[in-house]
Amino acid sequence: MGVQFAVKTAQFGTDVVADRRDANQPPDRALGRVVSCDGSRATIASMVSGESAVGPDSWTIGKMISISLGHTRIVGLVYEMSAVKTVWDETSDNAIHVQVELLGEVSDIDGEAPRFQSGISSYPPIGAIAHRIRAGDLALVHDLGARSGVSIGHLTQDASIPATVCIEDMLSRHFAVLGTTGVGKSSAVSLLLRKAVAARPRLRVLILDPHNEYAHAFPDKALTIDSEGLDLPFWMFRLEELGDVVFRGRPQLDEEADILREVIATARERYRAPTALDIARDLGTTLLKRPLDMGGPRDPGEATGNSFDSPTPYRMKDAFAVIDELIGLHELRWPRASLRSLRVRLEALHKDPRYRFMFARANMIETMAPIVSQIFRVPHHGRPITAFQLAGLPSEVVNAVASVLSRLAFDLAVASHGAYEVLVLCEEAHRYVPSDPALGFAPTRQAIARIAKEGRKYGCYLGVVTQRPGELDPTILSQCSTIFAMRLSNERDQQIIRSAISDASASTINFLSSIGNREAIAFGEGVATTMRLRFAQLDKHELPTMAGGHALGADAREPSLDDMVRRMRGG
Repeated sequence: MGVQFAVKTAQFGTDVVADRRDANQPPDRALGRVVSCDGSRATIASMVSGESAVGPDSWTIGKMISISLGHTRIVGLVYEMSAVKTVWDETSDNAIHVQVELLGEVSDIDGEAPRFQSGISSYPPIGAIAHRIRAGDLALVHDLGARSGVSIGHLTQDASIPATVCIEDMLSRHFAVLGTTGVGKSSAVSLLLRKAVAARPRLRVLILDPHNEYAHAFPDKALTIDSEGLDLPFWMFRLEELGDVVFRGRPQLDEEADILREVIATARERYRAPTALDIARDLGTTLLKRPLDMGGPRDPGEATGNSFDSPTPYRMKDAFAVIDELIGLHELRWPRASLRSLRVRLEALHKDPRYRFMFARANMIETMAPIVSQIFRVPHHGRPITAFQLAGLPSEVVNAVASVLSRLAFDLAVASHGAYEVLVLCEEAHRYVPSDPALGFAPTRQAIARIAKEGRKYGCYLGVVTQRPGELDPTILSQCSTIFAMRLSNERDQQIIRSAISDASASTINFLSSIGNREAIAFGEGVATTMRLRFAQLDKHELPTMAGGHALGADAREPSLDDMVRRMRGG
C-alpha cells in the first residue's frame, strides 16, 4: 500500500492546461478523476504506467491532493490505493482507484486572500479532476491564521513548509506526546519545552523525570535536582503521602492512619507552642505553662487555625516523644504493638541515608519559601526549567514525591494570581495515573487530575508523555487538547488515539504503525488541522541523555568503584 506509482496523464492533457494558473506548473499535475463520493470520502480513478519510474509527485499514501471546483479546491488525504485488476501489466497502462478522505476546502474569492476552512460546502461531481496540491494550498491548510505560532519542524509531505504550533493553546489546554520507545519522543519533548519557555517568559517547567533523561538536555535553561541535592521536608507531606512512605506503599489500616494522624497533630502543636524560656522572656516571669493554642506560628503566613494537612513544620523528635507517651499511658487508646511498630518504621526512615532529602535538613528549614524557590525557579535566574530526577529516589517514595510536587505546582499557580505559569511534565505518565483506578497512588492521581481539570483557570498546565496510552487514565488524556502521536504499533494504543480525533482526518491514524523516527501526527487545539510532521533536529548537546548518547564526555573521568558502590547503597 505504501508503494508509489508514476501517473500517466496524457488523457487529461486538455483539462490540465485549462486548470493551470501558473505556466511553470508541471503539465502532469492532474492525477485522475472522481468516480464516486459519499460525503466524507471520494474515490479517484487514475491510470499509471507499469514502466514509469517512481517520482516524488506520484500517488503516495498519506499525501494531500486537491480537487478543483473552479473558485474552490477541495483538499483530500490519500489513505488507500488499489489496482482495478488483480494482475499488473508492465508494458501498458494500469487503472487504479485511490481512496481519499475529504478534509476541507480552499476558497479563492476575488479581492480576498485564499483561505482554508474545514468541512465541505460543495462536494465534487463525478468526473472532477484531482490534482497534486499546490504548495500554497498545503501551507494554507496548516496556517494558524491570526494565532501566533512557532515552528517545530516541517511537514512530511513538503519539507519547505514549516510545521507550526500555537504554544499558547498547546499549553493552556494541556498536551500529550505519545509514542513507543526509540521513536524520538524525548527529543520531541525537549524541542517543545525549548519553544515553550522561549515564547512564554513567565512559564516555569517542572519535569518529573523517572529515567534521568533530561539532565543534559537543557544545559543553559534548567536546574537539575537529584536525590542528593533535594530538600523536601517530611512536614510538607500530607497524611496520605507520608503514610505511603511510612508503610512502604501498602494500604494502611484505619488504626494505623488514625495513630499517625494523632502523632503528627500533637507534634505540630508542640512545635508551634513557645518554650518556657520564650514565655519567661516575653512576660518577665518565671517558668509558666501556656496552652498550646496560644503559640505563635513560625512560618510567615501560617495560622494556628490551619487544616491538618497544611504544610507546617514539626520535629520528628516530638513525634517519637508523643508515641512514647501514648505507649506509657495507663489507659491505652491504641494497641502498644501498633504504636511500637509505627515508632520502628519512623526510626528506620529517619536513619536511612536514602531518605536524607526528607529528614536530614528538615528542621533547619522552617518555611516553604526556599523549597518553592528551588523547585519552581522563583526567581528563575535564566533557568526556568527544573529537571526533577526521580530515578535516584527509593521506589516506595516516588509516588508520594510526585504527589507533593504536583500539588505544590497547582498551589503556586493559584497563589501567584497569574504571575507565574507552571507546566508539570509527567514522563511515563501511566505510572502515576493508570487506567485501572485500583493501581497507582490515589493522592498522585488526584493532584494530576486537578491540574488537568482546573489548572487552566490558574495558569497551571499539564504535559503528558507516555509510550503506553492504553494504560493511561482516559479522563486525563481527554483533557489534553493537543496530541502529538508518534509511532505506535499496539492496536489498543492506536484505538485510543483514533477515539481522540474529532475532525475529518481520522484516517491519518492508520499511518501510526509505520511513520518514521521524529515523525508525528499532531492534532487538536494547538494546530490548525491534523498535521503529519517531522520534528526539527536538535543539536547533540540539547538531546536527552538516552537520545544523545552517554552522559559522560570523551574526556570525562569515570567514577571510581567505591563511588559507584556508595551510590548503589544510597550513601
